Amino acid sequence: MSQAYPAPASDAPLVVFDFDHTLYDGDSGSHLFKWLIERAWWRRVLALLVAPVAGPLVAFLPTRRAGISVFVWVGTLGVRDRAALDALIDEYVATHVQSIRARLLPVALAVFRRHREAGDHVLVATGAPPELARAILAFAAHEDVPVIGTRLGPKLGGMGVQQHCHHVMKMTMLRAAGYTQPVARAYSDSSADLPLLHAAQQPVVVNPKPGRVALFRRVLPPGTPILNWGCPGRAGEGSG
Repeated sequence: MSQAYPAPASDAPLVVFDFDHTLYDGDSGSHLFKWLIERAWWRRVLALLVAPVAGPLVAFLPTRRAGISVFVWVGTLGVRDRAALDALIDEYVATHVQSIRARLLPVALAVFRRHREAGDHVLVATGAPPELARAILAFAAHEDVPVIGTRLGPKLGGMGVQQHCHHVMKMTMLRAAGYTQPVARAYSDSSADLPLLHAAQQPVVVNPKPGRVALFRRVLPPGTPILNWGCPGRAGEGSG
């Protein structure tokens, strides 16, 4: 049963959390799509064939959506609509309960709960499919939190990326969803979320890659917290 939280007032502060490497230790979308691809030997072969082209595309911000879309398509070839995809996401979550639950970061969830208890308007904006993030958050009794994520849709007999909730598009999708008030606080690990962090009155960097710390210190306001919430191999101080 979900914990009861106060309903946010119309003027409550808007607090935005990234999901991967912020609330969840890892890249939840990649874990899902790897499972989708590994369901059949021919999907694995097809993924190997497209990897020399699609892999480098994923590595660069301007082409990341195209590269990810190729692997999404391989994993979902034969999936004709969103209902069928949602059923597969439910199957993935149901068969990976222990490993998924272990990846939820307790310190992050405690901060998440504190914002909800304070009556803040809390939402998650993630590069993962929103249905996946919602299903994972349900483990921590946060299934009623709004989630904005990457939109997938039919493409050439499978599914592809229609809107990648990433970089500038994350802010675009957030505003398009009706969240037009100022962002009071934003939490993210990624330099790709700099548009979100710049938009926030109080940006907070959590679990960054060690090589990105200098960048964050250079481009974000002095004194911006850079924290580690228990994500192994990531940088940051203290525990939030």
